[in-house]
Amino acid sequence: MLQIQSTVKQIQLTTIFFFMTISIGFAQSSIKVIKAGRVIDTENGSVLDGRMILIANDTIKEIGKNIKIPDKAEVIDLSNATVLPGLIDCHTHITFQSGDNYYERFRKSIVDYAILAPSYAKNTLEAGFTSVRDVGSSNFLDVALKKAINSNKIPGPRMQTATYFISSTGGHGDLNGFSPMLDSREPIEMSGIANGVDEVRQKVRYLVKYGADVIKFGASAGVLSEEESVGAPQYTQEEMNAIVAEAKMWGRKSCAHAHGAEAIKMAIKAGVASIEHGSLIDDEGIALMIKNGTYLVADVYNDDYIIEEFLKLGYPQKIIDKEKIVGLKQRQNFRKALQAGVKIAYGTDAGVYPHGGNGKQFSHMVRWGMTTMQAIQSATINAADLMGWKTKTGSIAVGKYADIIAVVGNPIDEIKLLENVQFVMKGGQVFKNSIKK
Repeated sequence: MLQIQSTVKQIQLTTIFFFMTISIGFAQSSIKVIKAGRVIDTENGSVLDGRMILIANDTIKEIGKNIKIPDKAEVIDLSNATVLPGLIDCHTHITFQSGDNYYERFRKSIVDYAILAPSYAKNTLEAGFTSVRDVGSSNFLDVALKKAINSNKIPGPRMQTATYFISSTGGHGDLNGFSPMLDSREPIEMSGIANGVDEVRQKVRYLVKYGADVIKFGASAGVLSEEESVGAPQYTQEEMNAIVAEAKMWGRKSCAHAHGAEAIKMAIKAGVASIEHGSLIDDEGIALMIKNGTYLVADVYNDDYIIEEFLKLGYPQKIIDKEKIVGLKQRQNFRKALQAGVKIAYGTDAGVYPHGGNGKQFSHMVRWGMTTMQAIQSATINAADLMGWKTKTGSIAVGKYADIIAVVGNPIDEIKLLENVQFVMKGGQVFKNSIKK
């Protein structure tokens, strides 16, 4: 066991060294003025024509039709584009990406994942997603990645990290379908596995100690794991209550992976901030979400990718069969929850499909009942509210971060434009601009 722990520490040091030795030039003018053809006001659900946005360092200082341009300010002409606040994805796994199932399980080491993670972060940022909530990683790679991004060593979105996904033994966050000898590759502490009220409380404390911003746990079974069930509860009500209460004591929100109707209701009663997936939610669960102000984060795009690609990637047939059961019901229940008035935040499960394709979900949300403005709000002001960042981001407003994106055309008329974001600014720094004057 001591030898395993020593190896893990060596890997972590290697990872940190890798991040710390990457450097890129971010030097740009600290004063900028954006000339926007249109600005989407996500707080009021309206489109404003002909606005100028004055930015100092990382913050929006003034918005108006005719503001004075300071001397030596950099002027960015987006007069032929629609400008939006940076997008937010509340359900990502930014330190890994689905590939060949056998290779991913048995050939890759934590160092492989550490080396690839910066490219996933870059792809996400360049897709227009300036903030993410990352809800499941291993070996605290997400924390190391966030630190490297925050210190401008590598480009990437602002991150809230969940670190390990808390799971019962044999649950969705535990290895299933393999020999017990493979399940014991890491010390149990270096995992999300916990059982019973005392253990789950200890696990929350452990994760918070090492960098968790949000706590995620498996309320139910899942699709991309080998349990027989898709939605059966995998924690008791007392265990769920303990996880949420402990997270709250440490100033953290919690979210629950939950497909099954009963597990969803148990997690809501425990007090989670959001239900992830929510595939088989029933009328009682919808009513509970509305009563408690619980957000739904439903990944209504990636069913397409799983059905089309996962057999080719060597995933077991039982996983594909579970997805076929869940996918359509999830979308139908998404529409049902939306119509009932459940709060919706944008979350895609990026990592299941390639990072950078996060914007593909917008058109699916519109197809299943949202207006284009509602879809945009789900990925801006609503997502910021769920993350507790509403005073920092989620809209283009004075005092907020200059997290700004743009597309040629109007996404209110054509939501698919957000699949190809052409201008990306985060914190006043331009990371992408392919808009021609």
